[in-house]
Amino acid sequence: MNKKDVLVAMAALAQETRLDAYRLLVEHTPEGLTAGTIAERLGMAPASLSFHLKELTRAGLIVPRQDGRFVWYSADVDAMNGVVGYLTENCCGASATCDPRCVPAPSRIATATVTPPRRRRAS
Repeated sequence: MNKKDVLVAMAALAQETRLDAYRLLVEHTPEGLTAGTIAERLGMAPASLSFHLKELTRAGLIVPRQDGRFVWYSADVDAMNGVVGYLTENCCGASATCDPRCVPAPSRIATATVTPPRRRRAS
């Protein structure tokens, strides 16, 4: 994960509604929730929520999937692990000793990537 991806992800989460929506979706991983359910749980109008879901999708933090007439959203946990990995990858790098809490789980960080949103094909 690169700095630009991390900045986009962190900017997306630096807003109360988007942070609440992301945390709600993490609770419902891997199944996810429909946009209507997210709006209901957050006490928002669906039209207001759609902007926030678009921003989280653009940041690669959530993944939408169409199921009939419903759009389901799920948290991309690998993307968040990539953000955390980027933030902690140099932990203890300038120190003679390292705090054991600072050592990230390499298997999760090495595979974490931000997946850009899929573009729809023109019909």
